[in-house]
Amino acid sequence: MSAPAPLKMAGGGAAEPRDNPLHRAFFSLPPVKLSDSTALAVPEMPAQKVVTGDTEVDAVLWLRELIGTGHPELIEKAKLAAKRIKTPLAQLEKRYSEFLRRSNPGNPFATFSAIGFDDLDRLASQAIEIAGRRHEASSRFGDALFESTPAEKFCNEVMNGVALSKDGWSLNAAEAAERFDDVHEYRPATLSDCLVELAYWRELNLLRDTVGGTGAGDPNLACSAREDYAFACLARIAPRNSDEAVSVLRYLLHGDGMDRGEHEAILFNLIGAPSGASKTK
Repeated sequence: MSAPAPLKMAGGGAAEPRDNPLHRAFFSLPPVKLSDSTALAVPEMPAQKVVTGDTEVDAVLWLRELIGTGHPELIEKAKLAAKRIKTPLAQLEKRYSEFLRRSNPGNPFATFSAIGFDDLDRLASQAIEIAGRRHEASSRFGDALFESTPAEKFCNEVMNGVALSKDGWSLNAAEAAERFDDVHEYRPATLSDCLVELAYWRELNLLRDTVGGTGAGDPNLACSAREDYAFACLARIAPRNSDEAVSVLRYLLHGDGMDRGEHEAILFNLIGAPSGASKTK
């Protein structure tokens, strides 16, 4: 199947293409709504429990629970308390692993939960990041995080009736691209527009995964087709300048872009290679 033709923007002329404001507004997360208190509420202090019977190991398990709340105040208390534990945490990790091994004989995965037991700083960074995303999700969406956004409803409507691809796991890419191309008001006009939309899908899915668990943010076929379309447009829209080309290159290198099939065509597009130059013989 041949790749979609380069996009030609409405209006023509030699003027440099401008970002599409309708597209950008449509593929944007709701703004953060300020409440009377924007600070994270201090959660209830987790109760100390006897888990292993090893006083020091159980103390670290409790400190990890404090850190897991993601609240800076409780995390700071946990870090200060950890400094008062005399036994090196790496040694306590070995004792915890041994407890798990004894408690789960024959289970080769029993000690997996002990990995990183001694790395409280890393746990704290992860917990703060997750707590921040949860707070952002609540501030932007309230209780509507898992309701269809206008962009998702749009994708479902436009993709209605589009055939499945041969593998049955996605929609026909050529038909999807043709339909999305026809809706000019929500079509990316620049490479920067494409990056804005790709960031929208990534952030929406990430917030849902954080709140609902892994997989909760997985898009349906129609939305996946739109995300694939936005990515493919990176090979169809000429860069306006070197800064825009560099932004796309960074996206490819620091995301998962280099693992996708269109990455070669995108790279050729960034350097202004003729159409079809990226095809292998």
